[in-house]
Amino acid sequence: MKKLLIIAINLMLALTVSIAKGDEYKIDIEGMHAAINFKVRHIGISWLSGRFDKFDGYFVFDESNPAASKVIVNVDVASVNSNHEARDAHIREENYLNVTNNPTAHFESTSIEILDKRSGLIHGQLTLNGVTNSVSLDAEFVGKGDDPWGGHRAAFEAKLSINPTDFDFKFEYGDVYLTLYLEGIRKTADNTNEDH
Repeated sequence: MKKLLIIAINLMLALTVSIAKGDEYKIDIEGMHAAINFKVRHIGISWLSGRFDKFDGYFVFDESNPAASKVIVNVDVASVNSNHEARDAHIREENYLNVTNNPTAHFESTSIEILDKRSGLIHGQLTLNGVTNSVSLDAEFVGKGDDPWGGHRAAFEAKLSINPTDFDFKFEYGDVYLTLYLEGIRKTADNTNEDH
């Protein structure tokens, strides 16, 4: 019994050390150093582009073992902004983004596949329009370093294309292409630089 207890304690300590290696970064929404943009074909002729104005999340970056990193992002789908107010109201409706019934999109990574020093695949679960599917984002590490306000930041870019029918959307304009630009501020006991 004593031996089992020692083994259990050692496993817990090992897990704690493993978790502590990764630094948590809050996505810098306050300073608007992040963006989620999209584009979709417009009546088969050109591109319609826009963004989601409201989202939040964080990522854990483990520099010694990048594959152990993690990303979580929540998006207020009703914050869609295509620079045309009447069109935005239209695409919030049930036959399009269906924001009344499903106002939030959620992405949570399940694993990260490292391809080289600056790029990888972020595998995870995307919940959109009440449907959850496995997706993979092409990610590129942009950079990290200290900022002028006493904080430390890291950033990456990720791209994803989705088929709207996979998430039970009614519209059929081809794939939707999403690009996430995520700059995060490393979490400390007192982050005082979040509004820069």
